[in-house]
Amino acid sequence: MKQSIVGLKELRENVEGYISEVKKGKSFIVVRRSKPVFKMSPPDEEGLWEEVADFTKIKKGGIPLSKLLSRL
Repeated sequence: MKQSIVGLKELRENVEGYISEVKKGKSFIVVRRSKPVFKMSPPDEEGLWEEVADFTKIKKGGIPLSKLLSRL
């Protein structure tokens, strides 16, 4: 996987282009004032999301977060 360095300002100004590149498999190290801040890379599809609970099975459209938290 190809990895490049991009400045935070450049990323903000051209975010859609970088999203497109990440979707193609490219990764970027984002820097601010010449120091790495974070890395942007495509998600690892396998094992990325794990369904814990599907609240739409309880009530169509889900349930309000406040109601869920009040029961925890």
